[in-house]
Amino acid sequence: MASIDAPKHDYHLVNPSPWPIIGAFSAMIMALGGVRWLHPEQFMTFIPTHSLLFWLGLAGVLYTMLAWWRDVVDESVHKGDHKPVVKLGLRYGMVLFIASEVMFFVAWFWAYFAGALFPTEAMGHVWPPHGVETFDPWHLPFMNTVILLLSGTTVTWAHHALLEGDRKGLIQGLTLTVILGVFFSCVQAYEYAHAAFSFGGNEAGANFYAGAFFMATGFHGFHVFIGTVFLAVCLIRATRNHFTPERHFGFEAAAWYWHFVDVVWLFLFACIYVWGAGSTVAHH
Repeated sequence: MASIDAPKHDYHLVNPSPWPIIGAFSAMIMALGGVRWLHPEQFMTFIPTHSLLFWLGLAGVLYTMLAWWRDVVDESVHKGDHKPVVKLGLRYGMVLFIASEVMFFVAWFWAYFAGALFPTEAMGHVWPPHGVETFDPWHLPFMNTVILLLSGTTVTWAHHALLEGDRKGLIQGLTLTVILGVFFSCVQAYEYAHAAFSFGGNEAGANFYAGAFFMATGFHGFHVFIGTVFLAVCLIRATRNHFTPERHFGFEAAAWYWHFVDVVWLFLFACIYVWGAGSTVAHH
């Protein structure tokens, strides 16, 4: 017999939680710490260490994320609070988040094309600007393209294995995807270490190119790192039997995010590395 206190609806009314206020204060401390770190002689000079406040705030933010998501997993797996209408809301939320990420990258592409299509006098009216030696698109960038395309295949394999109840295939597919994500990050770090241009320099055109390049590809690399962590958490959850063919939105959201990262890289590769390559290409 159902309890008289059982909810008469499919919505999940969350219990009071400390994490929003803790996360907000941690983010504020991290922001203040960042300002202190960048302007040590002008801001909060009574703090002896320049970066201490930033790292304390970051630790608080990371702990908040860990604890909050742990509570969400507990609500889904152990308490059964994620009814169909709740799952629908989570899907809408993830779709809107990815849409906001799309607009974020549109801004970086906009900045890049502003210089590429309308190079100014400071750039010598050419793109890439004078003095910029670009990467060979068919070397490390192409290697990373293959890596990400393979990772998109392995995460799809894992998804289909989950839907078929194949736990071994799910774990194998996720493991390969995480390995490929780490491999991509290592190749990109090597690429950055051997770049023939940098943020610093005396030429405005070269600085503009370097800024547009590193911000667009660097933020994508950061998203790859986040996606790799996301999938690694899903791998841990898969080994603990948290996912079933009927209940696996956490994994589904990670797969959506990873495919989004793949698509953005294809645009970066085509527009920045291939279309934006100069006549003199660096081989590293």
